Amino acid sequence: MTKALKISFIILIFTTFTFFAGCSDSATPKTQEKIRLAEVTHSIFYTPLYVAIEKGFFKEQGLEVELFNANGGDKTMTALVSGSADIILVGTETTIYVYSQNPKDPAINFAQLTQTDGSFLVSRKPIDFFKWDMLKGKVLLGQRKGGMPEMVSEYVQVKQGIRPKVDNTIIQNVDFANLGTAFVSGTGDFVQLFEPVASKIEAEGKGYVVASFGKDSGKLPYTVFITRQSMINQSPEKVQKFTNAIYKAQQWVENHTIEEIADVIQPQFQDLDRKIMLRVLDRYRSQGSWATDPIIDEAEYHNLERVMENAGELKSKAPYEKIVNTDFARKAMR
Repeated sequence: MTKALKISFIILIFTTFTFFAGCSDSATPKTQEKIRLAEVTHSIFYTPLYVAIEKGFFKEQGLEVELFNANGGDKTMTALVSGSADIILVGTETTIYVYSQNPKDPAINFAQLTQTDGSFLVSRKPIDFFKWDMLKGKVLLGQRKGGMPEMVSEYVQVKQGIRPKVDNTIIQNVDFANLGTAFVSGTGDFVQLFEPVASKIEAEGKGYVVASFGKDSGKLPYTVFITRQSMINQSPEKVQKFTNAIYKAQQWVENHTIEEIADVIQPQFQDLDRKIMLRVLDRYRSQGSWATDPIIDEAEYHNLERVMENAGELKSKAPYEKIVNTDFARKAMR
């Protein structure tokens, strides 16, 4: 299914459920401050969110957050517009795709969590002094077309004088969850992976992290919290309380060691070796992946547009002020 058809399908679902979702919100007793939160995947990349959960920052705001993994950008946005999620954590690009369909109840970005790409380039062999032009003539096991990781990969390559899919081969038909397994099984010379998969493969001696896409692509609103305009209109206090908790978690992460952070988020990753967890946390902190406040910066938003334009995925622009609301973030910081 093409990206356009997927988005059209999402909008169709949205149109069908808007009325009923609105009724559901109004019928919910005010004493039950529940938030259904869908995340695009479960990753240490989203550490401040898990800190907010484990440290009880949502509970302090009178919120009960029900977190679930939607497993993919399209599924995550579908969860929002169908009414099965109140808030979602996913890339800003999804709201741009939806905005292009002129929805009656647009998806609004209201709080930023990560400000860089969170993926790494993993090589089959160790490379002491990696240069991006080493991708020329090679096979890269990449991410899905239209998704932010793949767009960032192509953006970085172009900046380094590489013509993606011309100077190299990019495989894009492997599911996100199976990328690490496919690489270990022998597919590709390089693979683009998120943590902790990259570090797990490295610890097993089956691959080696040689570069960071986040360092070389610049800051952008990579992963943000999004809700429907109708929820902002009907339950602004919920959105504010949610943002307050996220900001408190961001500040907590900023002011604590990776060892202390690991202690807090361990329940979210019970099967992950502590040494690997510390390595992952150190990588994300060292490259400034976690936003220290929830404001979605306009300059970073325009950098996102450049990344999408480079990939040929920005068919029409969505004005910043139409899909971004910084009121809750600014109030939380006050």
